[in-house]
Amino acid sequence: MAAKTAQKKVKSASKRPAPKKAARKPVATSASPGRSPKSATQQFLDSFKREHECTMKVLRAFPAEQVSFRPHPRANSVKDLAFTFVMEQRLISLALRDELRLGGGQPPAPQEFNVVVEQFEREYRELVRLIEQLPTAKQAGTIKFPVGPGKIGDWDKMDFAWFMLHDQIHHRGQLTVYLRMIGGKVPAIYGPSSDEPWF
Repeated sequence: MAAKTAQKKVKSASKRPAPKKAARKPVATSASPGRSPKSATQQFLDSFKREHECTMKVLRAFPAEQVSFRPHPRANSVKDLAFTFVMEQRLISLALRDELRLGGGQPPAPQEFNVVVEQFEREYRELVRLIEQLPTAKQAGTIKFPVGPGKIGDWDKMDFAWFMLHDQIHHRGQLTVYLRMIGGKVPAIYGPSSDEPWF
């Protein structure tokens, strides 16, 4: 009896249609349909240009009489942080041209805040032109730069460029806190702010 019941189940199962396989979702790619993927250099340039615009919005938001503000004696002033952006762009330029040499310290910042901002804007344009015109072979290779306390190591040139850009983003966030503390208006960066709503 049990054997007959088992045979009926097998026959019944064999008559059922095979279950349909779920359709595979298309795999997302970094390129839009019909477009070639962006090169690593172009990806960096796109981000570099976008972040520069955001940083300039923050720098322009500071009142001239508040650029010496620092929230703590050990903290950098507004002008000090703006000059850090200048130096980071310069380091990227030196690295890409194989001219980066460690030591010697950082040069003093200009006395006037508007001069620092103008220098940041001018050297940004120069760096964009350098990257756009630099041969691919020149973008390859490594440079020597700190990788930790008291330790120097090798950095791929474009990895180093991203590192400098990310540090700019980090200190830009620091400046937005300064801006709020002095009663300034914080601009929208990655999304709306209370001072620059989108809706």
